[in-house]
Amino acid sequence: MRLPLPFFGLFVAVGITLLSAQPRLEVADAGAAEKSAFKGCRLQDAQRFLVRSSYVRGGQLRDDQHRRAVRFRAEQYGAVEGLELERYNPELAYSRAKVVRFMGLPIEIHEKIAPAVRCVERRIKKTCTKKTQRYTPQAINGFRKHNTFRGLEISNHVFGIAVDIDPDRNPCCGCVKPWPDHPACQGEAESVFQRTALPRCWISAFERYGFYWLGRDPELRDTMHFEFLGNPDRIVAP
Repeated sequence: MRLPLPFFGLFVAVGITLLSAQPRLEVADAGAAEKSAFKGCRLQDAQRFLVRSSYVRGGQLRDDQHRRAVRFRAEQYGAVEGLELERYNPELAYSRAKVVRFMGLPIEIHEKIAPAVRCVERRIKKTCTKKTQRYTPQAINGFRKHNTFRGLEISNHVFGIAVDIDPDRNPCCGCVKPWPDHPACQGEAESVFQRTALPRCWISAFERYGFYWLGRDPELRDTMHFEFLGNPDRIVAP
């Protein structure tokens, strides 16, 4: 049966509208599904001004940018003994230390980022399920009371917002010796992902919740190290 021309035109127009609307519905459904699966966890990126490469270039510290980043950390997380940061926050960062468990292992971190660590763990357990994505950490560490960077640069470990996973399997190829001698740092590699035992899925899970993977740092390539550079007031979704 032939459709009258006006009716046929309406039929085509409706069909095109439905087809064009379908991807939007799928995106909306995917967003709703993610919110349901990870309820209470707010997605966010690392803040650019806190990323190391924004204040360290060619091994040289850019003073103004570094001071801004350090001030933010001190204001948010607390001062560190010996670093003269009390003018930004009289409370010591370590006074807010909290022991949590991550993938079965205890780790001491700043209590402000504990919810972000839990969100990362939930995402790993739910999404990193393929055989190639499975990984069992053997050693993990967080808070340190003393700065471990040489010179004026300040480690995020002293604020309790950095996490190292299995240094023996995930080396810092750009750090001081003996790290560059690690087998994973030898030879040619297409990307830094070939320098680490960590699955990309794990790295992605951290980065979804405001952590920065220092393996991406062009100088350090520190593949064991994740640091929370997001907004600590935006970790938990309303």
